Amino acid sequence: MIFPGDTNHHGTLFGGVALAHMDKVAFLTATRHGRAPFVTARSERIDFTAPGFSGEMVEVHGTLTRVGNSSLDVEVNVIAEELVSGERRNLTRGLFTMVARKGPDTRLPLPPMPAPAPEPAEDEPLRMVEMVFPTSTNHHGNLFGGDAMKMMGKAAFIAATRHCREIVVMASSDRIDFTSPIGEGSMIELVSRIRMTGRSSMLVEVELWAEELLSGLRSHAATARYTMVAVDKDGRPQSFTRTGS
Repeated sequence: MIFPGDTNHHGTLFGGVALAHMDKVAFLTATRHGRAPFVTARSERIDFTAPGFSGEMVEVHGTLTRVGNSSLDVEVNVIAEELVSGERRNLTRGLFTMVARKGPDTRLPLPPMPAPAPEPAEDEPLRMVEMVFPTSTNHHGNLFGGDAMKMMGKAAFIAATRHCREIVVMASSDRIDFTSPIGEGSMIELVSRIRMTGRSSMLVEVELWAEELLSGLRSHAATARYTMVAVDKDGRPQSFTRTGS
């Protein structure tokens, strides 16, 4: 989501924030393929073709375009989506070269190019990914619970808004049990599903998964359910007028 803290003085997505998202996705794409410690070697010229505005969602895609012995290229595309109208537009693209650092955790040559991924089904749940950096950890080096709950709430908000294409707010959150810690350097995947829809409310289930990037080991960390309510501009509940995906 583009929140005010991500924008410049024009109210549009700050270029440095967009570049950070792109580099992060390039890193995740490379590491999930090679299961090695990657660093960014270079990026090609990046042209911003359209602005992203506060309150919109940005969708960032990373696709492998070349795999060598110890380096690979990732094409990253950034798409903005206006959540209520569903309007989508391309913001920018770039090509990032990532290099695997040599060491005991690096197996070279890198695996060959994978087969093209199938197109996601229309009923595919919303999936969001994030890295656990030191700024999100507690004094034990694990993901801070408050940051985890913030991510899960954001995932529920996006899933609910994309489903009904209305203004939505969180009405309640069920009990959340954290079943395993998530260490620094792990990848988080949030999987959101609409479990029930009423006249003006939705029940959204969000699963929190952790993945150790070098080993590929995945573990379920938490599940939460949120009741999200569609409201008008004055904050009054209203019935759905349309649905999206």
